[in-house]
Amino acid sequence: MSRRARTAVKVSYVDLVSDEDSNHGDNEEEWKPPEPKAVPSASAVGEKKASGRTSKPRVPKDEARKRDTKPPKAGLKRQKPADEANVEAGDVQPGSTEAGPSVRTKEERMSFTVSGSDTGAQEGSSLAGLTAKKEEEEDDDDFTFEEPALKKQKTGCQSSVESKQPRSVKGDLGMSWDLIEVLSTLTCVERWVCANVVKLLREENTVPFMVRYRKEMINRMDADAVRDVQLVYEELCALAKKTQSVINTLKKDGVLSTELEKSLKRCRSADELDHVYTPYKKGCKVTKVRKAKALGLEAAATALIEAPHTLDLKTWIQPGTEGLSSVEEVSTGVLHILAYTVAKDPETLTYVKTLCENDDVRLHSAVTKTALKEKEENSQQAAPKNKKQDVDKFNLYFDFNSSVQRIQPHQTLAINRGESLKILTVKMHIPDRVKKNLVWWCINNRWKPKSHARQAHQALIKDSVEDAYKRLIVPFLSRTYRTKLTKTAEKESVAMFVRNLRQRLLVCPVRGCAMMGVDPGFRHGCKLAILSPTGQILHTDVVYLHGSRNDREAEKLRHLMVKYSCSRVVIGNGTACRETESFFADLIAKCYFHPLDVSYCITNEAGASIYSVSPEAVKEMPDLDPNLRSAETKVVWSQEVSMESGAADPSDILTQRSSLSQAEGLSIGRRVQDPLAELVKIDPKHIGIGTYQHDVSSAALKAALDGVVQECVSFVGVDINTCSEILMRHVAGLSAGRARNIAEWREQNGPFCNREQLKLVKGMGPKSYQQCAGFIRINQTGHSSGKCAPPPAAPTQAAAKKAKGKSSVIVATHFNPLDQTCIHPESYLVTRRFLSLIGGNASEIGSARLKQSVEQKVASCGVDELSRTVGTTPETLRLIMDGLTQPPGFDIRQDFGQEDFKRGIVSIRDLQVGAVLTGRVENTCLFGAFVDIGVGRSGLIHKSKMTLDKLPVSQRRRSLALGPGERVEVRVLDVDAARGRISLDLIRVLP
Repeated sequence: MSRRARTAVKVSYVDLVSDEDSNHGDNEEEWKPPEPKAVPSASAVGEKKASGRTSKPRVPKDEARKRDTKPPKAGLKRQKPADEANVEAGDVQPGSTEAGPSVRTKEERMSFTVSGSDTGAQEGSSLAGLTAKKEEEEDDDDFTFEEPALKKQKTGCQSSVESKQPRSVKGDLGMSWDLIEVLSTLTCVERWVCANVVKLLREENTVPFMVRYRKEMINRMDADAVRDVQLVYEELCALAKKTQSVINTLKKDGVLSTELEKSLKRCRSADELDHVYTPYKKGCKVTKVRKAKALGLEAAATALIEAPHTLDLKTWIQPGTEGLSSVEEVSTGVLHILAYTVAKDPETLTYVKTLCENDDVRLHSAVTKTALKEKEENSQQAAPKNKKQDVDKFNLYFDFNSSVQRIQPHQTLAINRGESLKILTVKMHIPDRVKKNLVWWCINNRWKPKSHARQAHQALIKDSVEDAYKRLIVPFLSRTYRTKLTKTAEKESVAMFVRNLRQRLLVCPVRGCAMMGVDPGFRHGCKLAILSPTGQILHTDVVYLHGSRNDREAEKLRHLMVKYSCSRVVIGNGTACRETESFFADLIAKCYFHPLDVSYCITNEAGASIYSVSPEAVKEMPDLDPNLRSAETKVVWSQEVSMESGAADPSDILTQRSSLSQAEGLSIGRRVQDPLAELVKIDPKHIGIGTYQHDVSSAALKAALDGVVQECVSFVGVDINTCSEILMRHVAGLSAGRARNIAEWREQNGPFCNREQLKLVKGMGPKSYQQCAGFIRINQTGHSSGKCAPPPAAPTQAAAKKAKGKSSVIVATHFNPLDQTCIHPESYLVTRRFLSLIGGNASEIGSARLKQSVEQKVASCGVDELSRTVGTTPETLRLIMDGLTQPPGFDIRQDFGQEDFKRGIVSIRDLQVGAVLTGRVENTCLFGAFVDIGVGRSGLIHKSKMTLDKLPVSQRRRSLALGPGERVEVRVLDVDAARGRISLDLIRVLP
């Protein structure tokens, strides 16, 4: 995800309506939930190497402007005040900079991803503006940020009039609508902000960089909001790309008319494009309207509306010609043409959608006959044949009826899953009054004949409208509603995953003490990994706590914990978790580990087994059996089967599995010591952060989660001299290749002394350096207190050719105290001006004296006045002041909660209805939040209990305001000990 934003405009556009799709022109089939497809995301598009390519001659700006053509404006026009003007992409909203964000919040999220795959879409000349600039040559000459930020970005903070929006952003998609206006409408974000976000994306800026260092341009939006704009922008680009491809295809086939091209360019969604394009697809069956047009009846259909008094259907009869042999056949052909025209008319579709929005459109699901038959057969058998298709799981939806405006996202996903398993059948019910009102409006308004029409002609028009509604418009509306519901549900589900992952990653680390990670188990024992305060492996072992030897094993535990001064125990929440917890709690109650004050916590171990067989685990535990390096956990289980059959040596199998599980204990312990550094080693979808992950687009989920990992890693920052290579990969602006090059440079030349030395790393161009520099720290240690080592000597001729240009890069040779902070190198000059203004020095960063000087200066002059004095923006100055006043090594995670360590346990049978407890949110889903209250079972707070008055103001923006790691006070509503279910009521969110 290190190139997520910079490759956003290079995205491989997806095929919204492929030629192989089934025809929807005539007898439309019911909508089917889309199967997950491997949609190429912006993060998956590889960066092309710049080396070895000759750059194209640049076109002068004046000449380039002459070549630009403005596409005609059509659709989505809104009335503006006379004094309102467009905003330049580099400008921000004028007004007080102290005001909070003015971004409107949507109650219902719009579409998230575009399904399908691009199979050879052609790029037309009107899309030339979509291609972003490539990153400059990787081995370019020296570059610097030693000038004020305002020379490189314009802001409108001091301007009272919005300047005109640049031509390059306005309408370069070749569509009839304006890109910025549509983007603003779909995302509910101001036009000037959308224009700025598009400009920044085209300049290859990452989302973390925009959110931290371009706050004025994006109106202080958070990363989620910026990512929403980015995703909708990518969808619109993909739609424009596909539209141009469709136009080229139709032009090649000779069926493109001016009116059809206008209709295609007016489409604002994949469904609309598919609706217009379907009858002209190659390979489709010959539709009724195409047959009628081939017979030449289009002129008769036009005359029926334009001049019905001149139309005589008898004159169109051609005996012996199929379709024209009688008046009835001629009338049928005219009806099909007029019905198609009505169904494709944008004004008619807009009107019928308005009617539906003002009425009660409902979704109804029912169980299929096949599923009922299978259920009866399975009930008669001891072992059901189809365990995957457990019909009883969908009992709630056997006769489910809900308005499309009230249906919940998790209900939509469950219904889609049941439909894909052929357990449920789903239909959309549109009230009959919608049809009645539409027919009346069409025959008396939109499709009213322009001159007197005979009664037969009037009846033909009415029949055409009714046929269009039943055969074309209703299926189109059904597909549209199902697609909208699915996209909304998927986006809400992905948003839930994103929030859960962010809060899981930003849990405050527990540092400064040795820690024991325990992977609990019965048969194969509990695997231990004792870690030093810095996360180094001190000892690994296996103890059998749940057998007859537990006294001896307890003594072994005491010996290890005293030997390594380990007073913190982390237990995984898998099998035998509560039994292991009870064992430790009993020993702690007896003061068995005296003089140590031992406490324990339970952490989520999801994904630990995935990590234990990863290459990273092999590097950290080189003694792990080589046969397990590329294996999965299931391989070990299959070997156990071989052991039982005598095909494998039992001692080898147990040794391998012990080593594997010890790696799991290592991961469990480090998840508490430094959650972010450990969890980035695991694919986000394996961390156990939500539900319905298999019901949403895997590509969309991966892109969103990878973006959150990049955001968290970047905002926390990494010490370039101590962090792992895998952690570096997730820093904004860095890729796997650049992270590997940084690690190799560090091994060959020693620790980095300042950020400037990053310019010496192979592959680190100006754009990459700009994006990553602010998120990289060079913390002051013994090696960085003085001068840096000189740049590496010139290599051999072959190597020198490979690293052309880097040998001439001039970098600073001293440690720079500003490199410890979140201040970007492009603001160093402004920072020095500010320090001179307050009489401070960079060496005093984080000191009480410097903090006092900053506060006094702000109190006397104000941030706005100071920003004008030093030549920067208020937001940039605030970031500079934060960097100067925060102590070296400051971690933003210290403001978040950390794991709760405890010494005793409570059983579920000890709970009583009405009891008030405190707990920590363990996981959230679309229907509520699960809270660990320390009784071995998580309790559920249903979302109906999360009312606004119980939530802090900052958490009232989303439908699910709670996230993993948050501490809450709850009241027990119901306890079902037999089924292990606890119902809770939220009292308040604890600070």
